Amino acid sequence: MLSRNQIKHIQSLKQKKFREIHRQFLAEGAKLVSEIVESGYIVMGVYSLSGWLKDNESILVSKNIPFFEISEGEMERITALSSPSPVLAIAGIPSDPVVPFTAPDDLLLALDDIRDPGNLGTIIRIADWFGIHTVLCSDTSVDLYNPKVIQASMGSVTRVRVRYCDLPGFLSSVDPSVKIYGTFPEGENIYSMTLDPKGIVLIGSESNGISPEVVSLVTDKIGIPSYSQAIGKNRAESLNASIATAIVCSEFRRRK
Repeated sequence: MLSRNQIKHIQSLKQKKFREIHRQFLAEGAKLVSEIVESGYIVMGVYSLSGWLKDNESILVSKNIPFFEISEGEMERITALSSPSPVLAIAGIPSDPVVPFTAPDDLLLALDDIRDPGNLGTIIRIADWFGIHTVLCSDTSVDLYNPKVIQASMGSVTRVRVRYCDLPGFLSSVDPSVKIYGTFPEGENIYSMTLDPKGIVLIGSESNGISPEVVSLVTDKIGIPSYSQAIGKNRAESLNASIATAIVCSEFRRRK
């Protein structure tokens, strides 16, 4: 049975303030917890229903990870999900090193003021799918260790480096030879323009797009054409940020 203090501590990690104090975050779900356990993250504890624990206890023992068998009622009290999963883990937040800039030998994603946790988690998953190893986030973007971000990444957070920085300052330090591609509604058609397979792809927020202080640093404006507009029909105002990211990354990789 979980103690009151254990429940209180786990529940506190749903808030950024306490994640920063304790340097810990929550991961939930069988696949996600398995990936966290097998990754380089330090796991402080695993809280599981009997079924999951029966199948995975030997792995936890071999890695010296503390584990606790709990009831469905206890899981409902600690979960951050609308539908409780069979397992929840507490993992340590690693120190975030200063981002050194070197001219990229591949694609690098830069996210400007992405506030929606589902979008950030999905973009991390997209980066993983397309073999993009580094994602830079502006300081105003949503916290990487928000439970909804971790959940939406579906384990890709263990394979993609996500770093926060002063994005305008970082991009202004980029060598002029490095292309900085920014996504804009009025940008050049991505399917017909020349694309350098090495460079930085900048994605702005759905509500405000790329911020003014960053726009001036963009070397190439790219756009995803609207089929509806092409045939004279009304069109959606914009694409979801994660969907736009997937389309752009797919086209860069297709060229390569």
